[in-house]
Amino acid sequence: MGILKLADLIRSDAPDAISYKDISDYTGKIIALDTSIVMNQFRAATPTLSPLTGLFFRTLTFLEHDIKPVFVFDGKPPGEKKTVLEKRAKAAGWSSTNHTGTASAQTKDCLHLLKLLGVPFIQAPGDGEAHCAQLVRAGTVDAVASEDMDTLPFGANILIRQLNAKRDSEVIEYSLPKLLEKLQISHEEFVDLCILLGCDYCDKIAGLGPKRALMLIQKHRTIENVVLQINRKTHPVPNEWKYNEARRLFLEPSRTEAPELIWTEPDEEALVKFLCHVKNVKVERVHRRMERFRQTRESKREEREKQKAEGCSRQTQMEDFFRVTRKRGQPVEATASLSSNRKKPKSN
Repeated sequence: MGILKLADLIRSDAPDAISYKDISDYTGKIIALDTSIVMNQFRAATPTLSPLTGLFFRTLTFLEHDIKPVFVFDGKPPGEKKTVLEKRAKAAGWSSTNHTGTASAQTKDCLHLLKLLGVPFIQAPGDGEAHCAQLVRAGTVDAVASEDMDTLPFGANILIRQLNAKRDSEVIEYSLPKLLEKLQISHEEFVDLCILLGCDYCDKIAGLGPKRALMLIQKHRTIENVVLQINRKTHPVPNEWKYNEARRLFLEPSRTEAPELIWTEPDEEALVKFLCHVKNVKVERVHRRMERFRQTRESKREEREKQKAEGCSRQTQMEDFFRVTRKRGQPVEATASLSSNRKKPKSN
C-alpha cells in the first residue's frame, strides 16, 4: 500500500519536488531496488510466466545503461505490518504470507539468478524499503527505485518510480529535501503526516483527507496536537491507535553496516543452465538476449566515449579562445587567476 494519496498530494502541493527523466539519466548511478515490489510487478504483468524471466530481462537492461543495481530483499517484517500482509496475501490468492523473514524457494531462485548476473544483493533485517532508504542516507547508493512511497518517510533523499526500462516510459524522481522545503515541515513532521494519510503499520483517522491532514500538521506540527484539534465525531480516532509504534518504525529502523558492493560480468553458460535446463526458459531466448545485451552495452559505451571526447575538445577550444583574446593591457596574473578558478572536468 505505501502511503495513501501521498503522490497526489506532492503533485498538487509540492510539484517542484518531482522531476521527469529518462532511464539514461541514471547512467553510472548505483540504484537500490526494493525486490519485493519488482517481483510483484512481474507477477501482475505476466501471471502465467515466472517472475525470474522478468528479473533477468530487466537487470540486463539496467546493466546495458551502465546503471549499477543493488537488489534488497525483505527480512522479518515488523509485527505492526501483519494485518496488511495478510490482506495482500488474500487479495493475491496466496495461501499464506511470510511472517518469519526466511527465504522462500522463489527468493532463493532470485538470489541465485542475481549471482549469475554478477549483481549484488542485500538481505535487509526488516522491511526492504526501510533498508533501501538507509543505503541512500549512508551514501552507499545514489537513489531508491520503488513504487511504494513509504521510502520517503523512511528517509530516502531520492525516490525513483517507473524505472521499468520501457522505451516510452517516463521515469519519475522525487526529492525529499525539496519536498520538505516546499511543505515547510521537518522530516519528523512529514512522518506524522504520512501516518495521518495512512500507512502499513497502523490504522488512520477516518474521514481525514490529505489536504486537511497537511494543513493540520503545518499548523499543529505533531499527531498529538492534531488529535486535540479535530472533531472526534466526524473524525474518530482508532481505538488503541499505534501511531507511536509506526512513528518509531519510520524514524528508527533496524540498522546494519553498509556492505561492500561488487559487480561482475554475467556468466552466460551458467545462466543458460539455470534458466533453460532448470526453469524451462527457451535456450534461444536467453542466448538472444545476452547477445543483444553485449551489443547494446558496447554501443552505448562507445557513444558516451564519443560525447565525452567531443566535450573535452570543445572545452579545450574555448579555453584556447579565451587565452588568445585576453583584453589588451590586462595583467597576466589576473588572467591566470580566472583560469585557476574555472572548474576542470573530472577525470575518470
